[in-house]
Amino acid sequence: MTKIIYDQQTIQQFSLFETITHAKCKDCFFDEVQNRLVFIVDGGHLWKALGKKSENVKKLEDKFGKKIKIVEYSNNLLTFIKNMVQPLRINKLEEEEGIITITEENMQTKGLLIGRNAKNLRNLETNIRRFFDIKEIKVV
Repeated sequence: MTKIIYDQQTIQQFSLFETITHAKCKDCFFDEVQNRLVFIVDGGHLWKALGKKSENVKKLEDKFGKKIKIVEYSNNLLTFIKNMVQPLRINKLEEEEGIITITEENMQTKGLLIGRNAKNLRNLETNIRRFFDIKEIKVV
């Protein structure tokens, strides 16, 4: 887990997000690899944050001028990883001594998870480390 320090801009983003969605936001960060803001909401608050027909997402994207992704937090590491990679579907996910193994048959999904030069996979690791102590994520 990494220590998180928020700047004034991030705190303002938190506030605006919670004002528009009325959902409790756990974390917010800018994902440079995917070029979007990511909001982590408490468990059970995802649908509230999205709004009817994802209207809150559209409002927030207009306000921030950036694409956004809303992810539901879970205390269970494997569930949280599944939530982070949505809308991709993962067949099998295992954790052993801090090493996460994603077993995927679909080559397209595998490619999207890994990315060019494993950029997406390393980015996923970095984002997961904000909440959980993990060593590595592997896709097989």
